[in-house]
Amino acid sequence: MIDTLTFIKCLAEPTRLNAMLLLAEEGELCVCELTEALAESQPKVSRHLAQLRQCGLLLDSRDGQWVFYRLHPELPAWAKGMLGEAAAGANPALAEAKAVLGAMANRPGKRCC
Repeated sequence: MIDTLTFIKCLAEPTRLNAMLLLAEEGELCVCELTEALAESQPKVSRHLAQLRQCGLLLDSRDGQWVFYRLHPELPAWAKGMLGEAAAGANPALAEAKAVLGAMANRPGKRCC
């Protein structure tokens, strides 16, 4: 079980916070989708996703060449609530990431590739 301080520390970096908020909204995303949406390099996004996984906030799964991430199903209700509140706040970078993700063609998460 994750405690509040660890949860907040894990989300203290903008890339990790925005990745978590995108995953909370989308349910599951591939590393390539997150890389595109967050406009960051694949190594940077993968490093942050690994940190979130180590914190116990994410789970990953592999489907061929794709690695998909999703929120840990045992994430406490208070943590999900905090993500919901954070998503409702003003966050121009998150709004841009959502727009990029929405416009992305041939998304692996949509199982079209």
